[in-house]
Amino acid sequence: MDLIDALRTTGAVREFEDRPVDHEVLHRILDTARFAPNGGNQQSWRVVLVEDPIVRLGMRDLYVPGWIEYLEQRKAGVQPWAPIGDREDEAAAIARANLLSPDEALAAAGDFAANFHLVPVMAVILADLRLLAATDRDLGRYTIVGGASVYPFAWSILLAAHAEGLGGVLTTMTTTHEPEVRRLLDVPDEFAVAAVLALGYPVKRPKGLRRGAVDSFATIDSFTGPPLA
Repeated sequence: MDLIDALRTTGAVREFEDRPVDHEVLHRILDTARFAPNGGNQQSWRVVLVEDPIVRLGMRDLYVPGWIEYLEQRKAGVQPWAPIGDREDEAAAIARANLLSPDEALAAAGDFAANFHLVPVMAVILADLRLLAATDRDLGRYTIVGGASVYPFAWSILLAAHAEGLGGVLTTMTTTHEPEVRRLLDVPDEFAVAAVLALGYPVKRPKGLRRGAVDSFATIDSFTGPPLA
């Protein structure tokens, strides 16, 4: 697969064929993804492949509440969980979401969330907080830099999966219930839940991906400098 084509066509896939993914394929994907850049080459990630049906249902039940909270915030015009945002409006939207019963939330969640336990591959990506070089840790603002040692690995999994004929999507919704996820998967407290990757053979490939043009986000010499034409 041509690299540039892969970079332009690895869109989010949420519909999968009813077809299992062999461990051999998963091993090849992870064997490629492990070469992702990461701070100090410490490979501060761990991967838990969730296969037990009961545990998968538990993951679904932790995914849906966060997704409903996300939807309710978007409906209210709130950017969900934005580091800089209106916390009162956010809290009000989340409170409305939490008024739904589990059955009502499941009905409102949509196919992907409601059937999250049925995705062919459920890979939980963990980050070892003891190994992250979070150089923005003490700046008194939301910390983001530590993710640079984990999310390139997650993206490399998606690219390697694409090369194997698979598709997938990265989701962070279960992190809204991280303590419960850690208990469900026996994850030590020093690990953070960075994401869950859902992978499988796609029903269809996304086409015509839309993104902002380069001159909408790249400037020269300063934030207010001329755009890179």
